[in-house]
Amino acid sequence: MRSVRPLYIPPLEADHAESGSLIMRDGSTAAIRPAEPTDATLLQQFVSRLSPESRRHRFFSESLPPVEAVASLCHSSDPCSQFTLIVTRMWEGQQHIIAAGSYWAKDAQTAEVAMAVDDGFHGKGLGTLLLERLAIVAIRHNYSHLWAVTHADNLAMREVFRESGFTSHEAYEGDDMEVELSLIPTETTVTRAEVRERLATTASLRPFFHPRSVALIGASRDPKSIGYRLLDALRANEFQGTIYPVNPNASEIAGVPVYHSVHAIPEPIDLAVIAVPRQDVLSVVDECAGKDVRVLVVITAGFAEVGAAGVALQKQLLEKIRQYGMRMVGPNCFGILNTAPDVQLNATFTTLFPPRGRAAMSSQSGAIGIATLAGARRFHLGISSFVSVGNKADVSTNDLLQYWEEDSSTNVILLYVESLGNPRKFARIARRVSRRKPIVAVKAGRSQSGRRAASSHTAALAASDVAVDALFHQAGVIRAESLEDLLALAAGLSNQPFPLGRRVGIITNAGGPAVLCTDACEEYELVVPELSASTKSTLASFLPLAAALSNPVDLIASATADQYAKAIETLLSANEVDALIILYMAVTVTDTTDIARGIMTGIESGRNAGAKTKPVLIGWMAEGDRNRTFQFQEETIPAYHLPETPALVLSKAATYAEWRQQPAGMVPDFDDLDLAAARTTCATALAQRGSGWLTTEETRHVLRAMRLPVQAGGVAKTADEAAALASQVTYPVVVKLASHQIVHKTEIDGVHLNLKDEQAVREAFESIRTKLVECSQLDAMEGVLVQPMVTGGVEVMIGVTDDALFGPLIAFGLGGIHVEILGDVQFRITPLTNFDAADMIRKIKGYRLLTGYRGHPSADLEALEETLLRVSRLVEEVPEISELDLNPIFALPPGHGCRIVDARIRIG
Repeated sequence: MRSVRPLYIPPLEADHAESGSLIMRDGSTAAIRPAEPTDATLLQQFVSRLSPESRRHRFFSESLPPVEAVASLCHSSDPCSQFTLIVTRMWEGQQHIIAAGSYWAKDAQTAEVAMAVDDGFHGKGLGTLLLERLAIVAIRHNYSHLWAVTHADNLAMREVFRESGFTSHEAYEGDDMEVELSLIPTETTVTRAEVRERLATTASLRPFFHPRSVALIGASRDPKSIGYRLLDALRANEFQGTIYPVNPNASEIAGVPVYHSVHAIPEPIDLAVIAVPRQDVLSVVDECAGKDVRVLVVITAGFAEVGAAGVALQKQLLEKIRQYGMRMVGPNCFGILNTAPDVQLNATFTTLFPPRGRAAMSSQSGAIGIATLAGARRFHLGISSFVSVGNKADVSTNDLLQYWEEDSSTNVILLYVESLGNPRKFARIARRVSRRKPIVAVKAGRSQSGRRAASSHTAALAASDVAVDALFHQAGVIRAESLEDLLALAAGLSNQPFPLGRRVGIITNAGGPAVLCTDACEEYELVVPELSASTKSTLASFLPLAAALSNPVDLIASATADQYAKAIETLLSANEVDALIILYMAVTVTDTTDIARGIMTGIESGRNAGAKTKPVLIGWMAEGDRNRTFQFQEETIPAYHLPETPALVLSKAATYAEWRQQPAGMVPDFDDLDLAAARTTCATALAQRGSGWLTTEETRHVLRAMRLPVQAGGVAKTADEAAALASQVTYPVVVKLASHQIVHKTEIDGVHLNLKDEQAVREAFESIRTKLVECSQLDAMEGVLVQPMVTGGVEVMIGVTDDALFGPLIAFGLGGIHVEILGDVQFRITPLTNFDAADMIRKIKGYRLLTGYRGHPSADLEALEETLLRVSRLVEEVPEISELDLNPIFALPPGHGCRIVDARIRIG
């Protein structure tokens, strides 16, 4: 591979840096957007509120700058020359600017930058957040440096520059200091940005989970109403803080004093739960803001999930939330809960309260949330916290992942998602979180009908399932196929160590369940190994002659508790197994207690003998004793009612453990790319012809700019040019139609192979031309592509399609006709890391063909990986590319690289 270095991608690259919300260091929020000419008055008021010292640092004078100078900052329509971002908050019924930052062109590569923050908001990290976002906008408009001049005593601004992590150069002249910042992202800038984001997000969400007081706005006396059920749930589960029901038409509900309004509550409110009619929600938010409430759970439905009017109302709601500096779960949600003993918050409208545990869950469906809480008890699964995100207008799955990443009460994260609002951000966060804690997700909407249902249910645009699979695979997310699987996996992952390998020992008292379990192990790519002679000898010393000593170990139906205990201890101590599945089929109801005791004894003995890192799962098939738990002081052994389930759980856990053991991978930055040439070719074609396929020459030019291994040759427009080109490359040659309009060239006899002399080349040109004349398609002919024949090697393909939600989706598989007939293709979402590229090559079913199958030479895998990485970089850097098809690519033997023989690129 050519010389490469890591390519660091700022977190905000996946977001809209110019507008939206930002979270400050203390967890409060604000709205951010580009300044407009109509903001001139607001900006003037902001400058007037600055202290003399702040004005001196920003404008080099304590006096107010001229009105026209301030107004000139509000022109952001041409970010190539000037751009201003403003941060706003609402108080006293008016919008106010609390921070503003601008840059102006200094030269072609450098922009001058300046910022100011309202004195009342100093110390909240606003300056750093502004600089970070200005830098992203500047990078997008081809600036590589920011330059600033400030007073040497402006310690706050110097701290902003330091905190940003950008490589800086300082120069002093008198009392002033010039600073130049390199905008090339580095490991430091990216890491600091991620840490800032994570800490701020965690701070903003903490009041949801640890409130000292809850206002329930919309509490009701009607036992059938949501407002009554919410109050009942808060009280029944003994919330450890204070509850303030709010209802203008009641003085008490079920013996609890009721307040007529939010303003009437005498004490501070940490969390407000809103269950009022849709038309009253906005005014209630205003009341909460007046009471300095920081977080809201909006249960009320009737927003984006019900059509255009609801979408508009939700937009107004979100704008209010941002302007007031709040965070919001919902609207259209089921609520939240936290089982911590010092909190015991059940702000949902069901009194179901799961057992305390270490699994946290986010659900996009309230009904699925209820089912999960009910199922948690059935699986003896403990929950740490739960959030029904509803329409995800503000608090999203991405936010919750970052909160639970740092939550010491959580070791497994469960997700039910119907849509991914920002998949690229999800991928970035999930990759990091999965390194510390497993994420198990059910993604609904696999089928077309399911996607329609999800869309109508949550107002979400469902994503391509292929893209979802790729994203989860790359991010280490464990995909569950059903809610039942989600709960089963959660029980296993939250209570047992991850397996260190795929070798499974099975103990049973019945042959049928053992066969089913063994088949499931093999289906899920686990190994059921033969036991060693030593292990068999130990088993034989205490088992009856009728017992089967191979794996699975069949203790037979008459197995005693003592035999179970000794067999479990023996297999847990055996070096040839990495995990143990214990199956028990009840013979009589009276046997179960004794056998359960034997199982517990065997596990405890095995752990004491040193087998502490091997997961143990139980298949407990005892109809009269289904609720049996297997719990030690510091360990719970998950028990399932079917013999196949433990195999599924172990397989998913082993795959996750393998992913976590791999290095994180690197997105490479090659040092020989001509990105400007690739961008110019695509932009020019788009401007001249609009969306469509590039010509053959344009396509080859783009690929060569990325230093991709395009097969030698060129495009000839006449038979003479074709003959001349053929003489420049080695015979035999290929002559094929060059056309961006005709896709399947073989169908019109547009490909002529193995041409060995000039006459054959000329005849091929005329044959192709004549064929196009006959079918009235001569205008589609750009000429012919003349290339030397490629011999040997394996045909593969690389393709890209631009998913509307996920961005570029890259494919790799066997090429030529194989790709359409066999469908042996792996997909990944860009940008690819070096490990992504290697993994997708090795995951195709035809991988053995690339390793030297039956005497054929192996392929140059390193060259294929590099080709994938360069294609990934191309489609990331040139967003105009909507589709790309390199097929076939000939993968030649090691040291000989690969050759792209045919290529197509679509733009627009």
